[in-house]
Amino acid sequence: MKKLIIFAFIGFLAQLIDGSLGMAYGVTSTSLLLTFGIAPAVASASVHLSEVVTTAASGISHMKFGNVDRQALLKLIIPGSIGAFAGACFLSNLPGNVVKPYISIFLLILGVYVLFRFLIISNTRTEMKSINISRKKSIVLGLIAGFADATGGGGWGPITTPVLLSQKGVPARKVVGTVDTSEFAIAVSATMGFLIALGWQDVNWFWVFALMAGGIIAAPIAAWIVTKLPSYLLGVLVGGFIILTNARTLINTWKFLDHWSLVIYMLLSIGWTVSIVYAIRNNKNPVPITKK
Repeated sequence: MKKLIIFAFIGFLAQLIDGSLGMAYGVTSTSLLLTFGIAPAVASASVHLSEVVTTAASGISHMKFGNVDRQALLKLIIPGSIGAFAGACFLSNLPGNVVKPYISIFLLILGVYVLFRFLIISNTRTEMKSINISRKKSIVLGLIAGFADATGGGGWGPITTPVLLSQKGVPARKVVGTVDTSEFAIAVSATMGFLIALGWQDVNWFWVFALMAGGIIAAPIAAWIVTKLPSYLLGVLVGGFIILTNARTLINTWKFLDHWSLVIYMLLSIGWTVSIVYAIRNNKNPVPITKK
């Protein structure tokens, strides 16, 4: 019972972060399961099964609060679903540990760009009404992010969110809500792939139900938080979180950084805190936002 409560809380925390920042449910949950010695494929399958329910709750909540760009949603879910299904089916044959650090470097650079864009360019106060993404870009992004999500137990949000946020004038609230809502289709596709490859017998239902319970409670709270946070602050929070998440991946991959891990985390945390304070002080008297 004690473990059930602990993992329900982890599910709550993971979904609160994911629903508010558009990423981290899969990464947080999978990392936790792996520390308990669960095989990568089983851990990823358990997380995606729980995500079928938590992302549905999150998507409904984000739609209710008007955080979803429906056109961008439709463009992303089909290629994302295909990528997730393929990644789930071939997980055991993929050199994920070889590719992972290079993806993390790319995302870390994107995270830095996102953070500084919302610190500096946010002063223009020009914001579009919707997410401007071409069909070609959505296909490439969806396939890569969906594939990475299934193979790594989390990757849809960490890849899709910063790429969409890197566009000038994109509404951060809509990005977070759209990415979080589209993740339902990704979770369903990945789960189907895992069930075909693994079968029901290898799924750890204890973790699944614990993660589901916490995530369902957190979903509407996270969607509400997004509506209350101003776009510039949400962008800085997302950018900092992307940097910290991928810095952790690189430290865990490149062992020579272990001795410097505490210093790296402290410097990044201080820089993130300073950025948040600067963003708040710099936007005390904002100019009205211009919608395009």
